[in-house]
Amino acid sequence: MLIKWHKIAEDISELTTLTEIEIANKKICVAIHNEVLFACAAKCPHASGVMANGFIDALGNIVCPLHRYKFNLKNGLNVSGEGYFLKTYPIEHRKEGIFVGFNQNNFL
Repeated sequence: MLIKWHKIAEDISELTTLTEIEIANKKICVAIHNEVLFACAAKCPHASGVMANGFIDALGNIVCPLHRYKFNLKNGLNVSGEGYFLKTYPIEHRKEGIFVGFNQNNFL
C-alpha cells in the first residue's frame, strides 16, 4: 500500500477539537481527543452530516451532528449500533509538522 503524506499544520495548536480541512482536493475532519490527533471522512456515511460540526463524547467517539451516530476515532467503527463505517486516515505528528496520509490506490 502506497501512502502519500500531506502536511496539514505546523503544530497541534493550529487545530481545534474538530477541524474540517481540504487537502489534495479532499475534505477531511481532524479531531483532537486527549491531545491525540485523528483524521476521518468529513461527512457522516449515514446522511452526510458534517463531522466537524459534531462533537467528541466522553468515551472519545466522534458524534455526527444530524442523528447522533457515534464512531470510534481509531478505526471508524460505528459504536451506536447502526452498522455504518466512517473512513479514517493515518495521521502523524513529525518535527516538520502534522501530516495525514492517503492510500494512493484508493485516492484517485
